[in-house]
Amino acid sequence: MDNIIQTLQLEGMRLLGGIAVLAAGIVVSKLIIKLVCRGKAFKKLDPSAAGMVRTILKALLYTAVGISAAGVLGVPLTSFITILASAGVAVSLAAQGAISNLVGGITILILKPFRAGDFIKAGGEEGTVRSIGTFYTEMTTYDNRHISLPNSSLTNTPIINYTREGTRRVDVVFSVSYSSDMDLVLKTLQDVVEGADKILSDPAPQVLLTECASSSLDFTVRAWCASSDYWSVRFALLESGKRALDRAGLEIPFPQMDVHMR
Repeated sequence: MDNIIQTLQLEGMRLLGGIAVLAAGIVVSKLIIKLVCRGKAFKKLDPSAAGMVRTILKALLYTAVGISAAGVLGVPLTSFITILASAGVAVSLAAQGAISNLVGGITILILKPFRAGDFIKAGGEEGTVRSIGTFYTEMTTYDNRHISLPNSSLTNTPIINYTREGTRRVDVVFSVSYSSDMDLVLKTLQDVVEGADKILSDPAPQVLLTECASSSLDFTVRAWCASSDYWSVRFALLESGKRALDRAGLEIPFPQMDVHMR
């Protein structure tokens, strides 16, 4: 009976010690996370990067607390670590896609090909990046469709970032017939550019003959604007250019074909 009592007392003390270590470890982990989150370096991080760092730090601290509590309870740490390693291998094999997405998310946050708020084209989709998560990047298209792109796919595909440079060039092509007066076309389109809003003067806008096509002469208006004004400038140039060409009596031809009968 004495041996049983001593055993119960010993195991009880171990249990209480394990619970105490677990509770204290959780409290200390939360305190460490708060301190890290209040640091100046952490506040400078991108919101998406900050969220991922917080998640990874929390997972590491809680794992360390669990191992410490297991050691106090008398669980052999070597066996415990072996079990964790085996479980880790099994989980990694079963969750290769999730792990690839996690690594992809970390890669995106380190290399920063885009950030939250950027308008990008990737994986055949265009839209504004809302957040870079641990496994998925959330994006909203211009017609308000919500898209979740796996991070692993974004690290293995070309990414076009339309907003990083701050300015974009608008290229609008106007086709006129071969019988049109080229000088009149150039002057008409130049007047359209000069009267347009939100176009930058540096670099200076250009009106150029860019192609002698099969049925038309193609003139291209090239103008620079802020990235946020791209679509409004493009639509305005298209509308005002068409109206100006009509007023000048310049024909925008349909595709034509000459057939010679022998």
